[in-house]
Amino acid sequence: MTERILLVDDEATLLETLALNLRASGYEVVTAVDGVAALEQAQAEAPDLIILDLMLPELDGLTVCRSLRQVSDTPILVLTARTGELDKIVGLESGADDYMTKPFSLGELQARIRALLRRAGPRRLGDEIRASGLVLNVVSRRAFLDGRELILSPKEFSLLGELMRHQGAVLSRDLLLTRIWGYDFYGDSRTVDVHVRWLREKIEEDPSHPVRIVTVRGIGYRFEG
Repeated sequence: MTERILLVDDEATLLETLALNLRASGYEVVTAVDGVAALEQAQAEAPDLIILDLMLPELDGLTVCRSLRQVSDTPILVLTARTGELDKIVGLESGADDYMTKPFSLGELQARIRALLRRAGPRRLGDEIRASGLVLNVVSRRAFLDGRELILSPKEFSLLGELMRHQGAVLSRDLLLTRIWGYDFYGDSRTVDVHVRWLREKIEEDPSHPVRIVTVRGIGYRFEG
């Protein structure tokens, strides 16, 4: 399956050059030149990877990144001319998976793209994450348990996907808050606990004795296969 990349930048020359090179490397490329168009294209095209400039008209890249993270687990590679450490931290905590400063080499960009696509491996297999009788389609955002469709809210779907994608790993409440609710969320970690409880009611045979989403006391949660 040919991977589809959404390329978002308002610099016409750079956008054209990157799109040309990525297509020559075998990727399908769709483009956007502002933040509003980026969100529209992300919804319409279901890309496998998003390359996102931070300095955009209409909506800035950080806002776009946070908005995408509310509804999508698609890998995001942020591009920016800013080189400060704080800018990188804010970008990553807004939901970006990787960060590159301009100018950069096409070789390094290609390497980072390949690494991000490898890490997002479950998307390459029919765009599904499978474990413990659960099937999550990350494009249609539909979830099934033993063939029965589950009715999940957008946050429940994203939370379950994050846990399943890191099966066996302990994910802290703070990490889950950042990844699912975004850097600018003003709630507390009890939000995660509430959504985990709702998920358990939908995916566990006995929600009071869960075997899929396990609590790690004092830290967070782990998905068991």
